[in-house]
Amino acid sequence: MTIQDFRLKFIPAAAALFGLIVAPTIALAAKGSARITKSGGSICLASDGLPDHGTGRFPNRNNPHAMRAQNIRVCVPANPQKTGHAQTLRGSIGFALNGVMIQPGTADYYDPRSPRKHSRNGNRNWKLDGMGAGRQLGLDTNNAHVDHRGLYHYHGKPTGFLSQASSSLIGFAADGFEIHYVGGAARSGYTLKPGQRDGGPGGRHDGTYVQDWRFTGGPDTLDKCNGGTFGGKFVYFLTDTYPYYPPCLWGKVERGFR
Repeated sequence: MTIQDFRLKFIPAAAALFGLIVAPTIALAAKGSARITKSGGSICLASDGLPDHGTGRFPNRNNPHAMRAQNIRVCVPANPQKTGHAQTLRGSIGFALNGVMIQPGTADYYDPRSPRKHSRNGNRNWKLDGMGAGRQLGLDTNNAHVDHRGLYHYHGKPTGFLSQASSSLIGFAADGFEIHYVGGAARSGYTLKPGQRDGGPGGRHDGTYVQDWRFTGGPDTLDKCNGGTFGGKFVYFLTDTYPYYPPCLWGKVERGFR
């Protein structure tokens, strides 16, 4: 899919912000501490992982973890190269410009033996989707929550971050390609499967589990990794619907994300 380099009134062209990133340092977080630098062939983030916007209360009823400052040091290629092979990652798939990690997946599966009906040792055929099971996982209004390490991370559209963004560029994927948000102009190629689930938790395919979705593609939709062309170059998109962030990556992933 190719998205025209249109100028949304509330999202100026990404080039202006990206022009800043090639400068030695950017301080983007007010509450937290984040620094993005470009040196040689890498773009690197040094962050405490704390957001620069308000959050929900943690711990909460469905999330028992307290938010804690982290020591995040990761780099991505400054000149990413798209390959013909898509790979999936466990954990973080990239970072936002405010230093918060992007971690759309979960480590929880359907588990009828657990009081919460999901656990890390559940049925591997039915993996919870971070947004589809948002209430069960205690997400806040930024579609984020805290993991067992105290790491605050985004599963879906980061409303607090976007409310103060000056560009469509919101961050970088682990393979170095940019991640943009352009609202409904970027359409996911995933659709819910029809009918009822075959086994597992039963019930209809409602998006609670990753396996409720399938990639169907279609005209003017993004590829299976939520990628497309923007301003003449390949990028990933944050979308308003599943999978929200890229569920797979086309480029070489830096070691820190592995």
